Amino acid sequence: MNGSRAVTPMGSAAASAWEELVTAALLGTERRTPPGCPPGRQAPVTLLDAAAVETVRRRAGLRPAPAAARLEPAAADPRPPLPPAAARRLALLLADRPGTPGGSGRRGTAPDLMELLPQWLAAANAHGFAAPPQVLPALLDAARGRTDLRPAALAFAGPRALWLARLNPDWRFALRSTPGGGAALPGAEETERIQQLWQEGLFAERVSLLAAIRAREPAAARELLETTWATERAEDRLMFLDSLRMGLRAEDEPFLERALADRSRNVRATAAELLSALPDSALAARMAVRAGACVALDHANSAEAGGGTRGEAVLVVEAPHECDAGMERDGVVAKAPAGRGERSWWLGQLVEAAPLGSWSGRLGGRTPEKIVALPVADDWQGELHAAWCRAAVRQRNADWSRALLGAPSTPEAGGPGAVSLAERAKLLATLDSAERAAWVAGFIATHGLSEAFQLLGVCAVPWAPPLGRAVVDALNIARDAGSYPWSFSGVMGLAERCLDPSEADRLDGLLAIPDEGEDASPGAGSYWAEAFQRLVGTLRLRAAMAEELRN
Repeated sequence: MNGSRAVTPMGSAAASAWEELVTAALLGTERRTPPGCPPGRQAPVTLLDAAAVETVRRRAGLRPAPAAARLEPAAADPRPPLPPAAARRLALLLADRPGTPGGSGRRGTAPDLMELLPQWLAAANAHGFAAPPQVLPALLDAARGRTDLRPAALAFAGPRALWLARLNPDWRFALRSTPGGGAALPGAEETERIQQLWQEGLFAERVSLLAAIRAREPAAARELLETTWATERAEDRLMFLDSLRMGLRAEDEPFLERALADRSRNVRATAAELLSALPDSALAARMAVRAGACVALDHANSAEAGGGTRGEAVLVVEAPHECDAGMERDGVVAKAPAGRGERSWWLGQLVEAAPLGSWSGRLGGRTPEKIVALPVADDWQGELHAAWCRAAVRQRNADWSRALLGAPSTPEAGGPGAVSLAERAKLLATLDSAERAAWVAGFIATHGLSEAFQLLGVCAVPWAPPLGRAVVDALNIARDAGSYPWSFSGVMGLAERCLDPSEADRLDGLLAIPDEGEDASPGAGSYWAEAFQRLVGTLRLRAAMAEELRN
C-alpha cells in the first residue's frame, strides 16, 4: 500500500509490558525476570517468546495513514536516444572501476575505461543524444565521485537526472551544479519574472540569472545588477561583478569605474582587473603613464648599466618609491607578500595592468619581440618580464605571448620572459590551437618529454598530427634509451586520451618487447611493450566509440 503508516497510541498497560520486556533484555534475565515468567534456565526463551507475541500485538496496532501525494513524472527529454551499440558501450564504461594497483605498479594492457568516460560524454553531447534512463543512477554516482565529470554528465543526463536528484540526497550536487537549482530560468521576454527572481530569488538563482542574461544581452545584465548594487552584501557584489568577465566591453567601463570606489577591497581589485583588460579604458591609460614612468630606454649609459656595448639600447627601471592613494584606488595592493620587496611588488602590478600596446610608442616603435630582447639593467629583467607575461595572459595578447615564449628550440625553451612552466602554459593558451600544438611539438622535439606534461595539458584534443608525432617519437626515443617507462606514465596516459585514434596503425611497430641494452633499466622492455599495447588498444577503442555514436 502506498503512503506512510501511523502507529495507534498503545494503552498504558501494553506500553508498560513492552518496557518491562525491553528492560529485562537489557539487564539480562539473571538480574531481571521477565513479567509473568518464573526465574530459571528457561527465562531467556520465555523472554523471546513474550517479545515475539508483543511485537505482533504492536504491529497489529498500525493503521494505514492517508496516501502520500503521487510524484509528478520527470520532464520529457526531447533528444534522440543513443544508438544501441553506444548505449552498451556507456554501460561498460560506467561499470568499470579503477583497479587497485599491485605491488609492481603495472597497469597491464587493458584500457582504463573510466578515463575514457569524459571523452565519451563530450562526444555524446556533441551529437545531442539523451541518456538511457536505466543508466542514470550509475551516471550520477560516477559524477558524484568525480567533479570533473559533472558538467558533461549532467548535460547528458538531462531533466531526468534533476528529478532523481530531488529524491536522493546523495545526488543533490546535481541541483547545486545546475543554474537555478534545476528550475527553468525566465526567458528574455519575461521581464516581470526576471525582476521578481532578481529581487526575491536565492543567491544561487540570482547568480545563474545574471550569468544567463549576460550571455545573451550583456548590457541588460549590467543594468539589472546596477538596480540593486548599493544594497548587496560585499561578498555578493564580488560574485556578481565577476560575472561581467563574460562579454566584457567598453560599455561596462562607467560602472566599473564607480566600483573602484567600493568599500570592499576585493571588489575594488576585481573592478581594476576588469578595467585593465579593456586597453582603451581610463584606468588602463593611467596605468600606462605610471608604468611608463618606471621603464625607459637608455642609450648613453648602456655599457655602465650592464647592457653590453656603448650605444646599444638598454631598459632601465626605476620602481615606485611609494604606493599613493591613486594607485590604491586603481587596484594596486600596497602591502607586499612576505619575502617580496615593496618596490618590485608595486612595479609588477603597474606593468601588469598597463596596456601592452602602449609600450611600442614609449620604446621607440619597437615590436614586442624587439622589446623583450632588450637587455634590462640592474637585474630587473626577471621582474619586468614576469609582469609582461601576466599582462599578455590577462589581455589575451598573442603577439606579446609569442615574444615572451620565444622559439621552442631556444636553450631551456623558456623564452626571454617565461620564468616557469606554468607561465609558459598560460601564454600558450592565448594562441590558437594549431599554433599552440606546433610550439609544443617543437619544444618536445628539442627538449624531450620531461618538462612537457604541463604544456600538453593546454593543447586541444585530439592532438594535431605534428604534436602527436612529436610525442610518439619522444616516447620511442625514451624506450630505445632504456629509460624507466613509469617516469613517462603521465604523458602515456595523456597520449591514450589525446592522440588522434588514426595514429594507432603507425604504432604497431612499437608493440614488441625491445632488446634491453646493458644500461637499460631491468625489465624496462616489457613495461614499454605493455604501455604501447595499452596505448594502441585505447586508440582503437576510442575509434570504435566514435563510430558507435555516429551510427
